[in-house]
Amino acid sequence: MEQKRIKFINGHIITPYRMIRNGTLVVEGNRILAVSDRDVEAPGAEVIDVKGLYMSPGFIDLHVHGGGGHDFMDGTVTAFLEVAKKHSQFGTTTIVPTTLSSDKASLLKAIEIYEAAKLRNTTGARFAGLHLEGPYVAMNQRGAQDPKYIRHPDAEEYMEVLAASKVVTRWSAAPELPGALPFGRYLRSKGILAAAAHTDAIYEEMLEAYENGYTHITHMYSAMSGVTRRNAFRYAGAIEAAYLIDEMTVEIIADGVHLPAPLLKLVYKIKGPGKTALITDAMRAAGMGPGPSILGGLDNGLPVIVEDGVAKLPDRSSFAGSVATADQLVRTMVNLAEVPLVEAVRMATATPAAIAGIAGHKGSLVEGKDADIIFFDEQIRVSRVIIEGKAEMS
Repeated sequence: MEQKRIKFINGHIITPYRMIRNGTLVVEGNRILAVSDRDVEAPGAEVIDVKGLYMSPGFIDLHVHGGGGHDFMDGTVTAFLEVAKKHSQFGTTTIVPTTLSSDKASLLKAIEIYEAAKLRNTTGARFAGLHLEGPYVAMNQRGAQDPKYIRHPDAEEYMEVLAASKVVTRWSAAPELPGALPFGRYLRSKGILAAAAHTDAIYEEMLEAYENGYTHITHMYSAMSGVTRRNAFRYAGAIEAAYLIDEMTVEIIADGVHLPAPLLKLVYKIKGPGKTALITDAMRAAGMGPGPSILGGLDNGLPVIVEDGVAKLPDRSSFAGSVATADQLVRTMVNLAEVPLVEAVRMATATPAAIAGIAGHKGSLVEGKDADIIFFDEQIRVSRVIIEGKAEMS
């Protein structure tokens, strides 16, 4: 059967390295057929005049816990699907569902639910593997992770979890913990991204961790060590290591709350758009209003309060995840960090695609790749979302 063709004209097409003004993009079925700065012959195509809107690859969120009143730890297929739908409304076309520190049974349950939800996920952002955040984190850097679940890497446990399914594509842990280096090597041997997170590691430990598989930094600056003093001597921490290890990739919660403008600018200046991914780290209140909420599963999660554009623990001692959506991340980088639009979009598309290992078919508007396309105006307000050639919102 012949696949439907759509020809978009007069759009400002954003690629990872440039903007094609008043360009033409042709979609056939679920793939991009052509991208050009001039007219393209597309016999039989439906022609849509974009009228000067920006056309961007769909945003890719490597680290998200929930949204729209649901959380991936709720333990239901409905929660997975509703989170995917909510974030797609703001331009996210690919997400990596993320868990919180929990017992082994809950991790295995999350894997089971992910597999069932992925089969039914035909509307909303598509899933690109499961991200396990914790439970192998530093107690002192736990942030909003529930302390009763925090423990050291256990080979018998993580091997059982990973043997259950191949859907886990990323695992975040503190690399200085006993057993963390063998854990990093095991993840690498399985093709799983090992990320340093919730860590008190010093530079020397981070360097060793990088050599043993930890190539990525989970939510840079959040719940991690900077310069510390031990017996009067100063030691560089995980933050400095992320800057000094050139090939280390990082992600930042660019909601304008977790990191102020100077730190956003510093990360951009040193790591650059090719090594920095924008993430929401969103919890269930993303896309909703302020007030009480729950971080984690409805049954056993932590009560939090949403105010000032962020979720906090009730005593206000720590942030408890963001309530951001992906469009807000790009807007923050452009308006607050003064990053050029093309590079801000790259940090939300091509760079996370490369980190996740899916750049072969997602993350840029290139002939042959998935037709994940979003349309937005000068204020980065998303008006149309296409995922794998199918209109999700228009």
